[in-house]
Amino acid sequence: MAVQAGDLAPDMTRPNPAGEPITLSRFRDAKAVVPYFYPKDDTPGGTAEAC
Repeated sequence: MAVQAGDLAPDMTRPNPAGEPITLSRFRDAKAVVPYFYPKDDTPGGTAEAC
């Protein structure tokens, strides 16, 4: 499934740093939301990618 510019992201729920669930659709009316995914915490590749 390809995502195109302007498409709504599929809804997903993930834990926040405190372990509480956060659902992407909760932010649907926000001006901008940027989900960020990375493979593993504190790895050289993930850190370089984030920077």
